[in-house]
Amino acid sequence: MTEELEQILSQLTQPDNAVIQQATAQLKQAFKDPAIIPALCAVMSGSQNPQIRQSAAVMLRLRVKKHWKNISPNDRESLKGVVLQAFMQETEHTVQHSLSQLCAVMVKHETPDRWPALLQLLNQSTKSSNPHDRQVGLLLLNKVMESNPEPFQPHYCQLLQLFSTVLQDHNNPTALYYCILTLTAITPYTGSGEMNQMRSLIPGLIVALQHLIKADESQASEAMEVFNELMESEVSIIVPHVADIVRFCLEVGSNTTLTDSLRVKALSCIAFLIKLKSKTVLKQKLLNPILQAVFPVLVAAPPPGEQDPEDEEDDSGDGTDNDNPKHCAAQIIDTMALHMPPEKLFQQLMPLTQACLASEDPYQRKGGLMCLAVLAEGCADHIRTKMLSSMLQTVCQSLSDSNQVVRSASLFALGQFSEHLQPEVSKYCAELMPLLLGYLSSLNQAKVGHVTKAFYALENFMENLGADIEPYLPTLMETMLSALNNTDNLKIKELAVSAIGAIANAAKELLVPYFPPVIESLKGFLTTTTEEMRSLQTQSLDTLSVLARTIGKDVFSPLAAECVQLGLNLTDTIDDPDLRRCTYSLYSAVSTVSPDCLTPHLTAITTVMLLALKSNEGITAHLEEDKTFVLLDDEDDDDNEEGKDTDDFLLDETETETDETDVHDVAGFSVENAYIDEKEDACDALGEIAFNTGAAFQPFLESSFQQIYGMRDFPHEDVRRAAFGAMGQFCRAQHQVWKESPTEANHQALLKLLDVVLPCFVETVRTEHERQVVMGILETMNGVIKSCKEEVFKNPARLKEVSYVIRDVLKKKTVCQDGGGDEADDEDQQAEYDAMLQEFAGEGIPLVASSVPADSFAPFLNDLLPLIMGKAKSSCTVADRSFSVGTIGEILQALVNVPGGRGVAGRLSNRLLPVLVAGVRDSDSEVRNNSVYGLGCLAQAAGPIAVSDYPMMLSVFSNLLAKESDPRVIDNLCAALCRMIMSNVDAVPLEQVVPALVSHLPLKEDMEENKTVFTCLAMLYTHSPALVVKLMKPIVAASTHVLGNAKVDKETQSTVAVLLKEFAQRHSADFQAAVTSLPGEQRATLSAAIS
Repeated sequence: MTEELEQILSQLTQPDNAVIQQATAQLKQAFKDPAIIPALCAVMSGSQNPQIRQSAAVMLRLRVKKHWKNISPNDRESLKGVVLQAFMQETEHTVQHSLSQLCAVMVKHETPDRWPALLQLLNQSTKSSNPHDRQVGLLLLNKVMESNPEPFQPHYCQLLQLFSTVLQDHNNPTALYYCILTLTAITPYTGSGEMNQMRSLIPGLIVALQHLIKADESQASEAMEVFNELMESEVSIIVPHVADIVRFCLEVGSNTTLTDSLRVKALSCIAFLIKLKSKTVLKQKLLNPILQAVFPVLVAAPPPGEQDPEDEEDDSGDGTDNDNPKHCAAQIIDTMALHMPPEKLFQQLMPLTQACLASEDPYQRKGGLMCLAVLAEGCADHIRTKMLSSMLQTVCQSLSDSNQVVRSASLFALGQFSEHLQPEVSKYCAELMPLLLGYLSSLNQAKVGHVTKAFYALENFMENLGADIEPYLPTLMETMLSALNNTDNLKIKELAVSAIGAIANAAKELLVPYFPPVIESLKGFLTTTTEEMRSLQTQSLDTLSVLARTIGKDVFSPLAAECVQLGLNLTDTIDDPDLRRCTYSLYSAVSTVSPDCLTPHLTAITTVMLLALKSNEGITAHLEEDKTFVLLDDEDDDDNEEGKDTDDFLLDETETETDETDVHDVAGFSVENAYIDEKEDACDALGEIAFNTGAAFQPFLESSFQQIYGMRDFPHEDVRRAAFGAMGQFCRAQHQVWKESPTEANHQALLKLLDVVLPCFVETVRTEHERQVVMGILETMNGVIKSCKEEVFKNPARLKEVSYVIRDVLKKKTVCQDGGGDEADDEDQQAEYDAMLQEFAGEGIPLVASSVPADSFAPFLNDLLPLIMGKAKSSCTVADRSFSVGTIGEILQALVNVPGGRGVAGRLSNRLLPVLVAGVRDSDSEVRNNSVYGLGCLAQAAGPIAVSDYPMMLSVFSNLLAKESDPRVIDNLCAALCRMIMSNVDAVPLEQVVPALVSHLPLKEDMEENKTVFTCLAMLYTHSPALVVKLMKPIVAASTHVLGNAKVDKETQSTVAVLLKEFAQRHSADFQAAVTSLPGEQRATLSAAIS
C-alpha cells in the first residue's frame, strides 16, 4: 500500500485539476483501509520527496486529531516511535515543522507522562552541544507546548531553567526565537511558584531580543509579543523591570533603520503597558522619557517625495491605517489621555506640543495638532473647563495654514473636539460654522481626500448643535442636495448622505421641509444593485435610520413598512456584512416609530441576526501550513459510518481547524472588522426591537437570549459590551410584557431572566479587563433596576450583591481599575474615564434606594455614602464634586417615595447637611445647582426632623439668591424653597419667602421643576389663599410660560390650568386685571387652556 499511497500523494501535488480530483477519490478509498496508518508512517519516514513526506505528516495529524480512539493500540505505539525517529532524521525544515505539529496533536491525546520517549528526546536535543539539534529540539518543544500548555505544568520549573540558558545562546537566533515563543505560550498558565524564576528571565530576555532583531526582524517582531502576554497575564512579573522594558521598546520604536512593523510592535507594547499600568509608569517617572522619545516619531517628515498615509489622496479618512510608527506615537498619547490624570499629563506634554505648533516645519505643526486631537477624548473635562478657547483658537488659525497637511490635521482636530468637548464647543458656533461652510463652498471637487476631512469636522460639529443649526439649514441643505443630484463622484454623494444624517440629528423636525427630496434620493440609491454603489447604500441606510428617529413619528410612519421591505430586499440580494449591519439599525430605528410594521417580519429579521451572531465568517484561522494542499469535502455523503468518517476527515483543512475551534492548533485568528461590527449591531438591534415590539417578540425571546448570552465571552470587547446591553434590554422587555399582561407565567419568566442576568453582570464587572465593557454593564444594570425596580430584588441575595459591586467599583477594587496593585496612589487625581466608571456605579445607588424598603438598604447605604461624600472635597475635580452632591440629592429624592424613607433620611441629615451647604458655596455653578437641589430633597425626605435646620437653610438660600447669576441655579433654588414649604409649611416665614420666590418665575432652564413649583403654589392657595391672591399677577404671567410648553409634562400643565380656573371663578376681578396686563399672545394661550 505504501507505494500506491506515495503515488497518490505525488499526484495531489500536480498542477492539473483533473489529476488532483482523481487522486482525491483514490485517497478517500485508501482511507477506508485500516492499514492507512502504517502506510502513512512509511511514506512519512521513507519517501525521497520532502513535499510528500510533509503531506503524509499532515494527513496523519488530521487522522490522529479526529480519530485517535479508532486507531489500534499497536498502531498508536508504533506511531509514537516512528514520528520521533522521522523527526530526528529529517533535514527539511518544513517537514520538521509538520512532524512537530503531529507530535503536538498526539500529546493532546496521550499526555506527556504516557510518552516518556518524547520527554527524553526533548531533554536531550534542547541540551545538545550541536546548535542545529538545539534549534530542532526547541522547534519541537515549541509546537508541543503551544498545543498543550497545561499538561506540562509540572515541568515548568525545569523549562524555565532551560529558557534562562537558551536565552544566553546569542549566536543561535532560531533557538532564541523558538524559546521566546514557548515562553509566551506558557506565561498565562504559570502560577505563583514560578514568579521569581519568570522575573529573573526578563533582563536576559531583553538582551536576547536585541540579538534576534539583528538576525531576523520579522521573527523578533513576533517574539516581542512576549511582553504583551507577560503584562496581560501577570503584571507583577514585569513591574520591577518596567523601566528597562520601556527603554528597550523606545529604542526600537525610535530606530528609523528598522522595519515599520517591528517599530510598531515596540510602540504598541508601550501603549499596552500604559493602558494596564499607568500608575506604575507615573510612579517610575517614565512619562517624560516616553514623551521625549515619542514626539520625534510623531512629527517626523515622511521620506522626500512621499506623504503620510492619511495625507494621500485615496485615504478613506477614517484613520484605519494603524500600522505605521507615527500612528502608534499618536496612539500612545491617546492612551495616556485615557488612562492618566490630565493635570499630570498636561504638565509634561504641553511644552512639547506648544513648541511643535510654533515651528516653521509643517510636519511639526501637524504633529502638534494631532496631539491636541487625541487628547480630546480622554481629557475632555480638563480641556472643556480650563483650556477650550485657547485650543480652539490654535485649531482655527491652522485651518487657514499655508500647508494642506496642516489644514487637514486641524480639520481632524476640530472633528475630535466637536465629538468629545460638548456642550461647550457648540457655543463657538458663530465662529466655526462660517469657517466650515467656507471650506465646503471653496472645495475643489478633485481633492476628495481633503473634502472627506472637511466633512468629518463639519458632521461632528453639526451633530450636537440642536436647534442652533436653524440659521444654517438652508445653506447646508442646498449644498447637500445639490451634491446628491449633480455630482458624479460617488464618494462625494456618500459624504453628503452622511452629513444629512448629522444635520438631522441636530435639526430634528426642522428638517421636515427637506424630507421629500432627501427620501427620493435615498430610495434611488437603495434600489440599485451595482457593486460600486455598495458603500453609498450602506451610508444611505444609516441616514435613513437617523431620519426615522429624528424627523417625527407623523412624518416617518407612512414610510416605515416600505423601509423594512427595502432592508429585507437588500439583504436577500446582496451578501455584505456592512449592508446587513445597517439594515439591523434601520429595523431598530423603525421599531421606535412604528413597531407594528416589524411584527409580520420578525421571523425573517431575527433569523438573519441570529445567523450573524452564530457565524464564523470573517474569522480566519492562520494555519501553520499555508494550505500546502486542501482536500475538499465531497457532496456525496456516504451513508455507512466508515464513509462518514472519511468524509469527515477529508474536510477542507481550514474547516476542520475552525469547526473544532481548537485554538492551540492555530497560529492566531484575525477577524475582519465588518463582521465584528455586524455582530455588535445585531446585539444592539435585537435588544431594542425586543423592547419596542413587546409581546410580539415573545416567541423569539428565548432563542435570541440564548444566542446573545453566549456572546458574553466573545474575544472582541465591542461585541461583549453590546451583548450585555441586549441582555438588559431583554429583561426590560419581559418586564414590560408582564406589566401589560400580568400573568403568573410572565412574572416567572421575568424573575428567571433576572436570576441569570444580574449575577452575570455583577461577576463581569469584577473580572472584565476592558473598562468600556464594565461601564456599559453598569449603565445597563442601572437601566434594568430603573425599569424593573423591586422585581430585581425579589431574590434575597441580590441587594447585597449589587450593593457590594457598587462599593467595589467606588473603592477601585475591580480588575479593570488595576485593582489591588499600587494602592498608594494620589486618590484625588485619576484619569477622567476612571472617574466616569465610578460615576456609573454611583448612579446605581439612588436607583437601588428607590426599589427597596429604606430599612433594608440602610446598612449598605451607610457603607456607600462615605465613598460618595469623599468626592465632594474641594481638592477633587469639578466633575467629582458635581457627581458627589448630585448623587446625594438623588438618593434623598429616592427616599421620599419608599417605605421607611423618612426615618432613614432623618438619621442621615446630620452627615449630609454640611456637605450640601459647602456645595452651595462652590465656585462651579453645576456643583451649586446640585447642592441646592440636594438641600431641597433633604427637607422633603426628612420631613419634620429637618425643621430645626430650616433657619440655617433659609439664610444660606437667601445669601445665594442675592448674588447668583446662573439661571439654572436660581430655578433650582425656587424648587428647593417649594420643597421646604410643602414638607413643613409652618416652619417657613411665607410672607417673606413666597413673594421672593414668585419674583423669580417663570423658570428659565430647568423646566422639570415647574411641577414642584406649581404643585407648591396650588397647595399654598388652599393654605393661605390671601397671600397667593396678592401675588396673582406674577403667578398668572409665569403660568403662560408653562401652558402649551412642549418641555413641560402634561400633568404639570393641568395642575396650572386647574389653579387658573380657581382664580377665574373665585377672584374674577383680580384675575381679569392680571390677564389684561399680559401681551396678546400670552392672553390667547391662557384662554385656550382654561376654556
